[in-house]
Amino acid sequence: MNVQVQFKKGVLELCVLYLIHKQDKYGYELAQQVSEHIEVAEGALYPLLRRLVNDGYCSTYLQESTEGPPRKYYQITPMGEIYLKEMITEWRRFVGSVTKLIGKDETLE
Repeated sequence: MNVQVQFKKGVLELCVLYLIHKQDKYGYELAQQVSEHIEVAEGALYPLLRRLVNDGYCSTYLQESTEGPPRKYYQITPMGEIYLKEMITEWRRFVGSVTKLIGKDETLE
């Protein structure tokens, strides 16, 4: 299996929650913004969004659009804010630990 795919799965939830925390977003908009930093298929995002709603970390609402049907927007819930802060703390701890372990190994460059 592609190592990069495994990394993406692990951080996609964090990235999506962070973007929604900054501002309510609709699905396609989220896919575009995540794709600017991480290559991800738009279709991979919707199951994650459904799970975040089902778990109570996000809620949705419809908003009229001038470019077609109403759009479903995602917004972070208070429980989602707490979860996001925990994820960011864990992410920073994880990255710091891996960086210490790997260090500047000249033999791998």
